[in-house]
Amino acid sequence: MRIRAVRTGELSVLQDIERAAGQCFRDIGMPEIADDPPLPVPELARYQHSGRAWAAVDRADVPVAYLIADHVDGNLHVEQVSVHPDASRRGVGRSLLDHLAARAAADGIPALTLTTFADVPWNAPYYTRCGFLPLPESTLGPRLRTIREREAEHGLDRWPRVAMRRGVG
Repeated sequence: MRIRAVRTGELSVLQDIERAAGQCFRDIGMPEIADDPPLPVPELARYQHSGRAWAAVDRADVPVAYLIADHVDGNLHVEQVSVHPDASRRGVGRSLLDHLAARAAADGIPALTLTTFADVPWNAPYYTRCGFLPLPESTLGPRLRTIREREAEHGLDRWPRVAMRRGVG
């Protein structure tokens, strides 16, 4: 699977990937997450224009997964990573995370961070297998703490959430 920068004309494809990937939440009793709309195209465009949006593409060069990241508290923060169900369980998500880690290392950024659901199998347990470790709430930097507060305001704390970190060195 090849990873490359997201192109402007693909932003609606990223939304389709996120919608499809979110449907698995319905199967575990989290329909609110499945029904949550994807990021708007203008917001995705902001990531794409700033060089912080990558796609994993199939042989026809069509995105099947994507990752967008922000600079948060001196680290690269995984804002969203979504893999279309047709491409899942093939290491695509891990490849995107590894790509981001390599970019961070090349830029002298010490770690990746993310926030996720603690008990959803393809969330925190998966990220643990990808080298992420839980961060105690007391160690969160100011911007990561703000992200967690926004998630709580959005209602995501109805289910246990966790912030995680993976060193890149």
